[in-house]
Amino acid sequence: MASMAGQLLGFFLGLLGFAGTIVTTLLPHWRSTAYMGSNIMTATAYMKGLWMECAWHSTGIYQCELYRSLLALPPDLQAARALMVLSCISSVLASLVAVMGMKCTHFAQRSVVKSPLVLIGGVGFLCAGLLCLVTVSWTTNDVIMDFYDPFLLSGMKYEIGLAVYLGYASSFLSVTGGLVLCWSSRERSQGRLRAQTHQPSAPPPPFNNLNPPAPLYRPPEALKDNHAPSLCSLSSSGYRLNNYV
Repeated sequence: MASMAGQLLGFFLGLLGFAGTIVTTLLPHWRSTAYMGSNIMTATAYMKGLWMECAWHSTGIYQCELYRSLLALPPDLQAARALMVLSCISSVLASLVAVMGMKCTHFAQRSVVKSPLVLIGGVGFLCAGLLCLVTVSWTTNDVIMDFYDPFLLSGMKYEIGLAVYLGYASSFLSVTGGLVLCWSSRERSQGRLRAQTHQPSAPPPPFNNLNPPAPLYRPPEALKDNHAPSLCSLSSSGYRLNNYV
C-alpha cells in the first residue's frame, strides 16, 4: 500500500511539473522591461519569450508578434527552445511509461516488468526537470549579465520574467516526482526479493519403491581364476619349454 501511495504521489507531482513546463514554454514573460530610475514614466512595457515578443501599453492594449525567422534568432534562444521542447517530450513519455508500470493499473498485472516501468518513468521525469532547470538557469544568467553590463543601453536591459520563476517551480516538481517514483519502484523490488528469500523450499521427492535402483555390477566368482597359465606356471608343473624346441 505504501508503494502504491508513493507511485501516485510521484506521478501527480510529475504531472504538475509537466503542466508548468508547458505553460512556461508558451508564455512570453521570460524577459520584461526594467524600470530604471524613479523619475522615468514608462508608457509601454515589453516582454520577450521563446516564441513571441509582446508589448503592453498603458492604455490597456496588449500586442504580440511571433518570431518569423528561426535562423535569425540568437543561438541562446534557439537552444532554449530545443531544451524546453525536449523537456515536454520527456514528460509525456515518462507519464505514459509510469502509468503502465503503476500498481493501480491493469497493464501487465503480476509481472516483473511493473517495477522497471515505474523506474523508467521516474528517470524520464528527472530528465525533464533537469532540462527545464538548465534552460531557466541559463536565461537567468544571461539576463543578470546583460543587466549589469555598463556598455548596454538602459532601454535594452530586461529583468527576469514570471515565466522563469514558473520554470523553476515546474522543474522542482518534476525532479521531486521522478525521485519519488524511483524510490517507490526500488521499495517494491526489495519487497519482492525478501518474499522470494523467505519462501520455504520444496521438500525432496519421495523415494520410488516401485523402481528401485539397479545393483552395482560385480563379476561372477567363477571367473575369478579363469585365466591362461603363464610360462612360470608351466615350468612349475614339470614341463619345460626346452623339451619341445
